[in-house]
Amino acid sequence: RRRFPRLRTVEPLEYYRRFLKENCRPDGRELGEFRATTVNIGSITTADGSALVKLGNTTVICGVKAELAAPAVDAANKGYIVPNVELPSLCSTRFRSGPPGEEAQAASQFIADVIENSQIIAKEDLCVANGKLAWVLYCDIICLDYDGNILDASAFALLAALKNVQLPSVTINEETGLSEVNLKQKNPLIIRKHPVATSFAIFDDTLLIVDPTAEEEDLATGTVTIVTDDEGRLCSVHKPGGSPLTGAKLQDCITRAVTRHKEVKKLIDKVIKSIKPK
Repeated sequence: RRRFPRLRTVEPLEYYRRFLKENCRPDGRELGEFRATTVNIGSITTADGSALVKLGNTTVICGVKAELAAPAVDAANKGYIVPNVELPSLCSTRFRSGPPGEEAQAASQFIADVIENSQIIAKEDLCVANGKLAWVLYCDIICLDYDGNILDASAFALLAALKNVQLPSVTINEETGLSEVNLKQKNPLIIRKHPVATSFAIFDDTLLIVDPTAEEEDLATGTVTIVTDDEGRLCSVHKPGGSPLTGAKLQDCITRAVTRHKEVKKLIDKVIKSIKPK
């Protein structure tokens, strides 16, 4: 039921405050409630692994493409993970065609930091032959519909897509020195950690709401994203400016993030179990 519809257009912040005073939001959610979340895996058949995540209206797809390359000289026993987040003009009128904008670049950097800080995959696991050959995983995350909280959706899609990856076995022929790929024998990636992002918008410098929509992000005085792993450990805190947070408020965010981690892990486990061959 919509209340004060005219106020929403003229004074959107005042409109929101009226709801927040009653501990609810215009879409009917409580302050600590996530939007309906769904995940599907394996939807891009041309990719080595893929996932589609919906967080309310926000829709993100992640495709992982694996290629073989020579490892870096200073990391002879490691492969590479190369993430990229795209926010094309088709997902929202706020984005334009052309080179990646500031928000897309920030999201790509955030995902790169999540990969690095959480050790989701040990890069040593991607090495085929020390100093000679390693896997490069190109992780392209594309937003199809933007309605806020791109970081949570992107991190979720990345994790689900990596868990869907199957890499063919590769051997080096000792006589020729060439690599031989066996497409009939494939193995899943070893996922060492399961990082999950939980984002909050800060209203009027004090009030925290979880999983903000695009409208809520625009009206907020700041945002914060907490990344936790399987053991409830903190991988990173991402806070791009805005309102400061007290230690107690930050602890509240971490507690909610640990609960959210369990919810997300359950969703991923369920979808993987449902498509595994009997």
